[in-house]
Amino acid sequence: MLTQNQIAAAADALEQAERSRTQTGLLSLRHPDMTMDDAYAVQAAWVRQKIASGRRVIGWKIGLTSKAMQYALNIDIPDSGVLLDDMAFEDGAVIAPDRFIQPRIEAEIAFVMKSPLKGPGVTLFDVLNATDYVTPALEILDTRILRVDPETKKTRTIVDTISDNAANAGIVIGGRQMRPDSVDMRWMGAIVSRNAEVEETGLGAGVLNHPARGIAWLANRLAQYGDGIEAGQIVLAGSFIRPIEARHGDTITGDFGPYGTISCHFK
Repeated sequence: MLTQNQIAAAADALEQAERSRTQTGLLSLRHPDMTMDDAYAVQAAWVRQKIASGRRVIGWKIGLTSKAMQYALNIDIPDSGVLLDDMAFEDGAVIAPDRFIQPRIEAEIAFVMKSPLKGPGVTLFDVLNATDYVTPALEILDTRILRVDPETKKTRTIVDTISDNAANAGIVIGGRQMRPDSVDMRWMGAIVSRNAEVEETGLGAGVLNHPARGIAWLANRLAQYGDGIEAGQIVLAGSFIRPIEARHGDTITGDFGPYGTISCHFK
């Protein structure tokens, strides 16, 4: 277990990395015995700093829901991060060139809750009953921690990703708002393009076989810490595509077919 001082120092390093747009070193290299509980403690400490500075929690994101990403990090469970008010962008947003370090884009389904979800024992059907509507979304990822250490060539691990707020940095919501019982989310997919060139395609079934399963997992995980999903919060269920690099000058578009199209432009 990391000490409180080590947790605070890690949160400070993440905040400094984000502010300076200069990545910090791998926590997994600095603390080889670091656990996932340690990583969530670092994430929570960083989020508390954000709230103390005036930010507001608007929801959650779930990551590492696809088998491919889980195999890559040698884990068998998702991870989660916190959505804050300054992470929300409107459809068609132009994003300033100095906002992020190494932004990437994922396509997801966003759930907006009409009632709270508290674990343990939350099921897929509980999630659907607690959901006001679902809508297409793009998640903007960023990495405040190095992806690869330049000296050892060690790559970031799950504890680095979790500490880094699950690489969460932004969310773009648009398209149609749909009641959860009016759409088969397993077949809800997107064609994601960069500068009009198709980069990735995918279906909602790639997220734990049904995107609502990720929401149930999150509610049950949060229950271990006495927390839960609140009414009105947005929850990103997890990506069904591989991340797409967003370079300066790129326009990223997610075409969700009958459910609408959303985009953002990186200056």
